[in-house]
Amino acid sequence: MKNVIGIDLGGTAIKYALVDKAGKALYEGILPSKADESAEKIIEQLKVAIDDTLRYSRENNLEVYGLGIGSPGIIDTISGTVMGGAENLKGWEQVPLARLLREAYDLPIYVDNDANVMGLAEATFGAAKGCTDVIFLTIGTGVGGAMIINGKLYGGYRNRGGELGHFPLIADGEDCACGSRGCFEQYASASALVRRYKKQLEKNNKPVPEGVNGKYIVQQYHAGEPEAVFSLNENCDFIGHAIAGFVNIFSPQKVVIGGGLSEAGEFYVNKIREAANKYCMADCAFSTHIEPAVLGNKAGYLGAAGLVFTA
Repeated sequence: MKNVIGIDLGGTAIKYALVDKAGKALYEGILPSKADESAEKIIEQLKVAIDDTLRYSRENNLEVYGLGIGSPGIIDTISGTVMGGAENLKGWEQVPLARLLREAYDLPIYVDNDANVMGLAEATFGAAKGCTDVIFLTIGTGVGGAMIINGKLYGGYRNRGGELGHFPLIADGEDCACGSRGCFEQYASASALVRRYKKQLEKNNKPVPEGVNGKYIVQQYHAGEPEAVFSLNENCDFIGHAIAGFVNIFSPQKVVIGGGLSEAGEFYVNKIREAANKYCMADCAFSTHIEPAVLGNKAGYLGAAGLVFTA
């Protein structure tokens, strides 16, 4: 059976594994990414992860057929170059990552955006296994996403698209960090939920507790606090509205929702389903199912491995 190395590069850690074609991790590891130091340090750490996995494969007579990496930022998948857009990784722009690693390793190497590979993982091994057309969203500090069309990741010409979090949701809305206004991410991320919840408390002359996060708001929602109920309902409505747009455009078999907020419980995904069904065209959504992601923190390295398996 073919085995490949899958690497999930993050702002804090590098998660890596030797993965077989069935999606089973034969060996796993994690180490600091040193993303706050420099691009050179990040590449050094990637090589440590690769060397560790190759050592394990040699010791256990397991042949390695390729290497896949999921990285933050905009990736030119033709050349395997990180163009930019990875604010949490110091110096991580105009980095010819695939070329630099091919100089050290005699392996086919594939690089793509981290949200893309997470979506590919759910389509290959997880909640959308067996589906050819999938929209994946990860709702966290920001909003990331991936489109899988006819069984392949789709990112537009030279992979410069696929920024689902910057789908323009509100005309003339709030300024977004990307330079535009009214983006989906600006209204529907966990950060937006917290920000808008605090505004509701202030509006109603209530104190804002320290350390407010999505988990706290969900707890307050279940306790019936009006501000939490309003804010979470609003958040699900924003997400549902955006999903309706994606459904009307792509008519996917599944929309898979990952990220921290998706772990709030089935009620959260149900509320998003209700909102999406309210806004989308019924004929477009005829075969669409909205479901939570199932792979958790393994999705990054499994999807990176999937880049090799689906190449």
